[in-house]
Formats: sequence, structure tokens, C-alpha cells
Amino acid sequence: MPATGLDRRAFLRAAGLGALALSASACTGFATTGNGGMIFLSTQFRPVDEAEAFRSLLARTVSGVSYVTIEDGPFAGQVRSQIDAGSTQIGLLGGLHGDLAPLADGYLEDVTDVLAALGDRGWPAEYLELAKAGTDRSWYIPWANASYVLAAHADALQHLPSGVDANALTYDDFLDWAIAARRANGNRPMLGLPAGPEGLLHRFTQGYLLPSFTGGQITTFRSREAATAWEYLRELWANCSPTSTTYDFMQEPLETGEVGMAWDHVVRLVDAPERDPRNWRMLPSPRGPHGLGYMAVVAGLAIPKDSTDPDLARRTIDELSKPHTQVGLLRSNSFFPAVAAEIPQDLPPAIKLEADAVKRQQEAADSILSLPPVGLGTREGEVSKVFQDTFRSIVLDRADIRTTLDGQASVLQGILDDLKVPCWAPDPAAERCEVM
Repeated sequence: MPATGLDRRAFLRAAGLGALALSASACTGFATTGNGGMIFLSTQFRPVDEAEAFRSLLARTVSGVSYVTIEDGPFAGQVRSQIDAGSTQIGLLGGLHGDLAPLADGYLEDVTDVLAALGDRGWPAEYLELAKAGTDRSWYIPWANASYVLAAHADALQHLPSGVDANALTYDDFLDWAIAARRANGNRPMLGLPAGPEGLLHRFTQGYLLPSFTGGQITTFRSREAATAWEYLRELWANCSPTSTTYDFMQEPLETGEVGMAWDHVVRLVDAPERDPRNWRMLPSPRGPHGLGYMAVVAGLAIPKDSTDPDLARRTIDELSKPHTQVGLLRSNSFFPAVAAEIPQDLPPAIKLEADAVKRQQEAADSILSLPPVGLGTREGEVSKVFQDTFRSIVLDRADIRTTLDGQASVLQGILDDLKVPCWAPDPAAERCEVM
């Protein structure tokens, strides 16, 4: 690969396992130790090679900062316990929106002035709104992001229906394309979806399908529009490779030619175009009646209350938010910039292809930003299971859609009632998140 500092498999680990919190590490608390200086505690880049790659970038960027990683589960508890005890040992925090937003209730410094001092660096308005955590102040600075897109080989692209713009697909276009590709391929489906045991198809329903069809994720879960979305997915699945139930990372069946088009997280697509990038395209996800629903995995930088060195924390945020440093993070750890930054030409072709597709999703006039569940802690998996079970019942087992949605809505509401957390984008952040 062009000069990235990481080989192919190391790139895969760096790009996705940190962003998706899928590290195999089983440790709790601080996962690594620092080398002195202000502690920068983060849920990101936990595996050793990822942490060292980021530490190298950090050392070239600012001095006196020690990068320490921690699992996302104990992250909030560690921060709260130190601040409550009046013995904060941390200067700066890094994590996903879902890690940081729950701490805005008195455990983070207001960084509205920090954001203002940084000037306009091109953060998406949606990211800046997220950083307010439902208030009128900013609690973190958007740091980096990842997302999900479509990948298609030239063999599949030739079956795109006449007059359809691949960069502006509707869900109807997407279905028509899948049908046309299947028929032209001897009735063998060319579309694959990540419905395997470790696949991320539930993110497709949470962040793409339901927001595009209903405008929401949780509040609209059992709506008539949601039923229409699931009917659509049934039909799409009928034109999808039946072995999709075994696919975890879509780059693998794409690379072998088992399928020619797929949707997945950017890191789980990146290997497919490596040998022949000229015959591949990365495309923004389709749009539905309510717009182009897309899910962003947004990471941010925050200053904890009683930071050990607030001035150094602010300088570090400044340096890590500069466009050239953001591109450095893309090279070292494969997180996409959160600010306006030109993507260099010497990056791996797949990253350049993905960057364009991600940008088109973000900048679409009808885009609907969705988030992974926020504030659920160790129970996030239970919410994901609701979407997984709904797919299994409606699409695989052909169960009655209304009965299934009503039953799973009760399970979902029970979890939310226990936790008493507000909804997350695209649903309104009401004090009580209620399934309608």
C-alpha cells in the first residue's frame, strides 16, 4: 500500500476495531501506561499497535502529553469517581459521542470558548450540535469520524438501471439495481449484506433504513412507515446472496467475487479495492421518503472538570484539530477528519474512494444524521439485539411485521425505562425516550 505506516492487516485493525469498540482486549480500567506528562485518557486506539501509532503522531504534535487507553465500559465510571473524590489525575479525554455526552452533566468543562478560539475549521454543523449534548454549550470538540457506505465492482455497476445516478440512489433505485444485477447474473444475487454473527446489519436498520423511511430510529420504531421499511428489506433480501447470513466483513466476499455490491462500515470494505481500485466505486447510501439517513461514528476531545493541566489540554485540542494533524490521524490510525481537510493523493485508493462517499452523505441536502445508541453503557448490546431479532423474525422467518414490531417495541421500551436516558439522533432528545 502507499506510504501509510501500516501494513494491510494492521490498517484493518487500526481503522475499525478502535472505531467500533471491537478490540479483543479483555482488560478493564487503564489499558496502557503513559510516559509521564498530562494524562490523555481515551477509549480509542486500545490495541498496542494502534496506541503506539497514535502516540507517535501525538509526540510530533505536542509535548508533555501521555496517551492512556481505557475500555469504553469503565470509562465514564473512572472519570466520575476521580472527580467525585476530588483527586482528578486526568487532563484530557478522548472518546466517541456516546462516551462523552453522558458526562456533560457536571463532569466536563464547558469548551464553548475553546471552540470559538479555534475559528471555523469546517466542522459539520451536525457534529457541533452533537457536541452540545442537548444544551446551549459545547462539551467536546469533534475530533474524527467514520461511517458506512456502499461498495460496488464494475461487474455490478454495469447493471445499474438506465438514468440512475449511482451517487444519488434512492432505496427504490437500490432495489431495482439488485434485481437487475441478479437477473443478468443467471439469477445469482450480486448484492451482499453483513448479516453474519459479527456483522453490522443492525446498524443498517438503525442508522440508514429506518431514519430514511421514518425520520427516526427509536420513537418511530413501530410506526406504519417502519412497517413499510421492513417490507422493503424483505424484498431487498430476496435479491441478496443467501450466504449473507455468514458475512461479517463484506470486503471478504467482495474480494473473492462472491458478491459485487455491498453495504458495510468503511473499514470492513477497505481491502476489496486494494488490488484493482480502478474497477471499484464507493457510493453514498440510498435515500428514502424522509431523506438520506446515515450513521456517523463521531469521536471527540473533552476537558474533564478539575483537569490537571487545562492550558495544555486546550493546546492539545488545538493541535489535534488542525487539518494537517487530522490528515496525519488518517494516515496513522485511519480515522477520517472531522474538519475540512484535503485528502492527499498518496493515500490508499480505498480511503480516497470512501472519503468521497462519506463526504457526499454528510453534505447531502436531505441528510439525516443518526448515531449509535448513546448513554446505554453495558446494555447497548440489548438494544442492538432488538434490531437483530426484528430482522431475524421479519426477514428471515417471515413473521408478521406488526406483531413483531409491537413485541420488540415493548422490549426496547423496557430497556429505556430502566436506564431513563434521552433519545439520540435522529430522534429528539426528549427527557424520556419513548417508542411510539
